[in-house]
Amino acid sequence: MSFPLPEPMRRALDAAREAAEAGEVPVGAVVMRGDELIATSRNAMRSANDPTAHAEMVAIRAAAERIGSSRLDGCDLWVTLEPCAMCAGAIALARIGRLYFAAPDPKGGGVLHGPRLFSQPTCHHAPEVYGGIGEAEAAEQLRGFFQDRR
Repeated sequence: MSFPLPEPMRRALDAAREAAEAGEVPVGAVVMRGDELIATSRNAMRSANDPTAHAEMVAIRAAAERIGSSRLDGCDLWVTLEPCAMCAGAIALARIGRLYFAAPDPKGGGVLHGPRLFSQPTCHHAPEVYGGIGEAEAAEQLRGFFQDRR
């Protein structure tokens, strides 16, 4: 039995699809505060000529600008791929309360894989982490994107 995806993950998956259409790796992110949508973004590394323009980083920057604070207390991040170490560091610094992600990233992930940033003693803030939400759709977007480029 399958359940409908939570609306924030649906929005993140839609943003990931838009990223792929623009030639970017299909990753999308959404920042929510309760039921309020604070920011939606997608990968923009190629279009912005910015190696730090991962969907999570763009969403965190937009949310901080909108809220008027570098601390995103009370906010949750929904993203279609397990964040890398850079993004995990930004999530910790922003004090995101909960991280929801779709597909794990054994090669580049920094949460459940690689450095596992949130479990390090030097990490000052670790969000609650929930993975696998919308995993099949996110993984298919990624597979299709890279298959088309081979």
